[in-house]
Amino acid sequence: MQLTGDRFTSETASFGNDLSTLPNFPAEIRAPQGTLPGVSSFQVHFADHDIMTPGDRPDVLVAMNPAALKANLGDLPRGATIIVDTHDFTKRALAKVGYEASPLEDGSLDGYHVHSLGLTELTLQAVDGLGLSRKDAGRAKNMFALGLVSWLYSRQIDSTVGFLEKKFATKPDVAAANVAALKAGWNYGETTEDFSVTYEVKPAAMPAGTYRNISGNLALAYGLLAAGQRAELPIFLGAYPITPASDVLHELSKHKRFGVRAFQAEDEIAAIGAALGASFGGALGITTSSGPGVALKSETIGLAVSLELPLVVVDVQRGGPSTGLPTKTEQSDLLQAMFGRNGEAPVPIVAPRSPSDCFDAALEAARIALTYRTPVFLLSDGYLANGSEPWKVPAVEELPDLRTEFATEKNHGDEFWPYLRDPETLARPWAVPGTPGLEHRIGGIEKADGSGNISYDPANHDLMVRTRQAKIDGITRSIPPLEVDDPTGDAEVLVLGWGSTYGPIGAAARRVRKNGMSIAQAHLRHLNPFPANLPEVLKAYKRVVVPEMNLGQLALLLRGKYLVDVVSYNQVRGLPFRAEELEEVLTNVVNEAGDTGTITGSADEIEVTR
Repeated sequence: MQLTGDRFTSETASFGNDLSTLPNFPAEIRAPQGTLPGVSSFQVHFADHDIMTPGDRPDVLVAMNPAALKANLGDLPRGATIIVDTHDFTKRALAKVGYEASPLEDGSLDGYHVHSLGLTELTLQAVDGLGLSRKDAGRAKNMFALGLVSWLYSRQIDSTVGFLEKKFATKPDVAAANVAALKAGWNYGETTEDFSVTYEVKPAAMPAGTYRNISGNLALAYGLLAAGQRAELPIFLGAYPITPASDVLHELSKHKRFGVRAFQAEDEIAAIGAALGASFGGALGITTSSGPGVALKSETIGLAVSLELPLVVVDVQRGGPSTGLPTKTEQSDLLQAMFGRNGEAPVPIVAPRSPSDCFDAALEAARIALTYRTPVFLLSDGYLANGSEPWKVPAVEELPDLRTEFATEKNHGDEFWPYLRDPETLARPWAVPGTPGLEHRIGGIEKADGSGNISYDPANHDLMVRTRQAKIDGITRSIPPLEVDDPTGDAEVLVLGWGSTYGPIGAAARRVRKNGMSIAQAHLRHLNPFPANLPEVLKAYKRVVVPEMNLGQLALLLRGKYLVDVVSYNQVRGLPFRAEELEEVLTNVVNEAGDTGTITGSADEIEVTR
């Protein structure tokens, strides 16, 4: 189903629609077949205008078995179209998911447009004579379904034919079967009387340029690759495979010609140790992981803070704690990134807001790491990593210049002092090992200011701790102010988000405004340090709503730092917010602010958690 959704998305992107996707699949490699936990789904929302989410209520559901129908039926509005493969609607399969009778026969689907089709049997007929076993031939039914839905929405299938022929080039019989099933599905839609209408969604109006469909992990990998090129530095990726970050390792390992060394380590600790060692050696060190792996990397991240070397730490967040929900999304690692180390070990944090924005966020994380000689957290999540959208490919000259200078000469008389700092950034010099005369000591034990000698002096430790913090705080001067979208200029409520909540928040704000209400929206990319104007923005509104896919981590930081009693709206379902639920929350807050001029009660009393 993931392949089917990906191919429909590619056809849609080629047609020129705006789109957003939500792949959703179990963590097990071989999930229990025919069960609700084993359902794999792929949701795609496309339009002739700008859209921001994969959609709340699908108009069409293609269900390959009873489990798929039951798992997704609750998301459909009445009147939606349901295409069902009847092959597996057996008594045993129905009982496995809790159906006492077939929903295709008991009237429970009367409010929908149901097309009960023998997709498996139709597929077997289409590939008959190609020499495949019945089991192997039946596997092509997803391509039959793709052909049918492509016809239903006037999508072209030529690119998918080429994809299948290339993918199964070493198995021509399998390629032929999938192509035959795809074309048979299209032709079935063209000739059957089961469907009385087709749909055509015109291309979306977009700024001129070259576009491609891109997932968050792919965009992130390309952003890191571009950072290395713009910095004129080799890239070293030290990584251990972990869901949902592994695709970054897979992609970067393909690009040796761009100076990338991808190292699949034996564990998370070795991965970040190698990446930090590469940074010491003059490369752009990168390590990728998810929350459980970041926990193992914490000691070495603290070492990078002490060494003051550039390092990009990518955390593609997933549901936790522990192993948690490996293939589901969450935003629960913000406090881990902020404080998850021993001692005072401040680290900048950058978060992309959409799949394509992962490219720009990777460049920004690399800029901060190289400029300020510090490890930087890049907080993506599973929704961004696996989701996709159109991306306007930038011109190389539009990308930031990330070149940095290595130390080449002694800087303190006849000596080289590794902790003499740039007066503007407070970054220490980056001296590549082997540079004559620039031998210096590094390690995790506290260093003396300037000389870098080991020091246990209390006053020096206090100075070094405060200096490292001041370096991170100073990053504020190089980041843009927080932009607020307040079209009418008279909004009393601000909805503030970070990371992947951008799309649902934006879609909900549009709905609220369409209903005649005023609401302002702002979204944080930099979470440490915050933009310099954030205090003024927060104080400009009577109420600030912070939706998060956690139990209120950004809200906790805002309350503690700025003493703003924000409204925290939270969910931890492993799925992104729906625009309709945020619309309801925001509408209620706007109404309350307008009725009373203020909202009484503490934030905890009005906090909503689902």
